[in-house]
Amino acid sequence: MLLTVQLSNGESIAYRKREGGAHHLLLIHGNMTSSKHWDVFIEALDPKYTIYAIDLRGFGGSSYHKPITSIKDFSDDVKLFVDAIKLSQFDLIGWSTGGAIGMQFVANYPGYCRRLVLLASASTRGYPFYTDLGTGNQASIKRATTYEEVLLDSSKTKLVQGFYDTHNVEGLKAVWNALIYTHNQPEANHYGVYVEDMFTQRNLAEVYHALNTFNISKVDNEVAKGTKGAQYINIPTLVLRGDRDYVITEQMKNETIEDLGQNVQFQCLENCGHSPLIDDLPQLISKIESFLEIGGKNYAFKQ
Repeated sequence: MLLTVQLSNGESIAYRKREGGAHHLLLIHGNMTSSKHWDVFIEALDPKYTIYAIDLRGFGGSSYHKPITSIKDFSDDVKLFVDAIKLSQFDLIGWSTGGAIGMQFVANYPGYCRRLVLLASASTRGYPFYTDLGTGNQASIKRATTYEEVLLDSSKTKLVQGFYDTHNVEGLKAVWNALIYTHNQPEANHYGVYVEDMFTQRNLAEVYHALNTFNISKVDNEVAKGTKGAQYINIPTLVLRGDRDYVITEQMKNETIEDLGQNVQFQCLENCGHSPLIDDLPQLISKIESFLEIGGKNYAFKQ
């Protein structure tokens, strides 16, 4: 069941809560998904965890009154959300785009999150978005520099948005089977629910642009200067990436590890793609629970 909370910025955030013990865990989903896509993970996690899984602005049951322009817009919503429900001293798991949001949140708002798990996460230096500028010509491909250029892309924005606009279930499944569910697929009833949930997204191009311009490293790129925000992430952090992930490259993973420095550890998810929740849920839970219980055990919580 979805709960909702009104934020002070006028947005309404939907979320799922699973009651449990005193160990509080916040889950942040990625692009083209919502809190619904965490369902098998939530069901399998130890009951000692009280779990909150939010729908980001423009996804699932949440509102989308004001368009987002950056990853920070999402992380600011997370700050207002945890304040609204009086949640503090929790661990955070961010999946894909949710990883970028989690990093931005921790960098900007110290004292809330104790441990951070980055699951198949976008890099500290963003997720580069390339466009053919609407020409359909491969020779014209370049990295987008503006939101308008993101809109012109035919291979990503127009294709997926077209599936959204026409409620093309098979089209979305084809995209996910090619990039995410490359090894295992969800059970048929789950898959159908997941695809229907994808149609709730109202900000595809805005998310692409936000990811493209995200950069909390100290390295400038052709789109965004590094904010150096990664240096403020000084809590134990676990980076997880599947060895068959076709969305998050090894280079992106290495950038994150380099930028987060001594507080980060990496573990490979063997024989997993971009959705380890479907590829190997027991392996994923084992690595996450081990980190949450042991990885930061002797780490003094920094206020």
